Amino acid sequence: MAEAKHASFEECLQQLMNALEASLLEEAGAQLDELHPSEVAKLLEALPPKDRSLIWPRIEPRVQGEALKEVNEDVQTQLIDEMSVEALVKATEGLDTDDLADIVPNLPETAVHSLLLTLDYKHREHLKKVLTYPEDSAGGLMNTDFITVRSDVTVRTVIRYLRLLKEMPVDTDKVFVVDRNFNYLGSLHVSTLLTEEPEQAIMPLVSTETSKPILANTDEAVVATLFEQRNLISAPVVDEHNQLVGRITIDDVVDVIRDQAEHSVMSMVGLDEEEDVFAPIVQSTKRRSVWLGVNLITAFIAVSFIALFEATLQQKIALAILMPVVASMGGIAGTQTLILVTRGIATGRVTTANIKSLINKEVSVGILNGICWSIVIAIATFYWFDDIGLSVVIGIAIIVNLIIAAFFGAFLPLLLTKLKIDPALAGGVILTTITDVIGFVAFLGLAALVLN
Repeated sequence: MAEAKHASFEECLQQLMNALEASLLEEAGAQLDELHPSEVAKLLEALPPKDRSLIWPRIEPRVQGEALKEVNEDVQTQLIDEMSVEALVKATEGLDTDDLADIVPNLPETAVHSLLLTLDYKHREHLKKVLTYPEDSAGGLMNTDFITVRSDVTVRTVIRYLRLLKEMPVDTDKVFVVDRNFNYLGSLHVSTLLTEEPEQAIMPLVSTETSKPILANTDEAVVATLFEQRNLISAPVVDEHNQLVGRITIDDVVDVIRDQAEHSVMSMVGLDEEEDVFAPIVQSTKRRSVWLGVNLITAFIAVSFIALFEATLQQKIALAILMPVVASMGGIAGTQTLILVTRGIATGRVTTANIKSLINKEVSVGILNGICWSIVIAIATFYWFDDIGLSVVIGIAIIVNLIIAAFFGAFLPLLLTKLKIDPALAGGVILTTITDVIGFVAFLGLAALVLN
């Protein structure tokens, strides 16, 4: 499939589905074998489960292993369930330690035992070490394939050592300097080794400021931020005793950033970023029903406040027509602030230290926007209904709701984070309920006072 290498994803998918429809399974398998494993993973996620089952056994074990670590969790579980222990071991035995650590928790115990037997003592111990750390920590992200040198040698010695290795680990931009007890001392860039005099001692060349180690229990979100801020390609990982235990490379951090982006988008509607787009109907229905139920409850809360002003609504039908305008404006304004602050917390730019200043700023924005749009909406309402009192009421309600939306949009994410609740998941629902209730109460309450 030489042409497919340059074809778009859509063209590759169409060619694959045509081959499957024609029952040309060997041809379809050969087509996938020529693609990069990440492309294979994306194509597998785009196929219905029955088609995945047909094509998966036709893919080379080498490609299977690499693809398994790329697909989302639902698809990974399906593919693993359909493989024999022998096939699983054959597919995963060539993976890096960090990639193995991502897959091993989903493997059956018999497959894990057989896989461990294929590893030499060193790699087996490295895998066990990685598995002791949480999956979303620096220790869970790290791999144990790195190069270390002692601090009492010269540039010539290090270069000779690197040549003896014949091959360096992928994404090796620096070697790590340790003492006799494997305590981390700093790092030495490969580019520095190539430009310094051979007899130069390496310790004066060691970089400590630009290659500060990352503690193994550091959250992966913090790791991603550190890589962004320091423009890192790789970083050393140490335990609580400053013992060098591994390194994190940029490819793993890119995965973290992608997962965070997907999580933020999917969580806002109650979905899991690991969900298979072709998941069984009943399974998808159950997952989504929970979120629909939560939204139904919040909707009834808002409606219950509307019911308090039933008499006012009966007297003036225009109020019912204009209510969605007030709620919608507050919802949009609040969501803008909520997303901004949630992202700020995720990147470490927003903390308890500066939240007060941020709330003041966002409330000020809410006031200015409220005044601006209240004038526009009041004028439009007057031309529509020819009622100055109604125009004043909706104008004031818009100002109130935008101020409230700005305040809670900034305050809620930090509060939820303190309560160990994901603001991306729960923030939108809570904020929408607040802005709906405040908007309706402000609008209908003022109308009851002014228009009766």
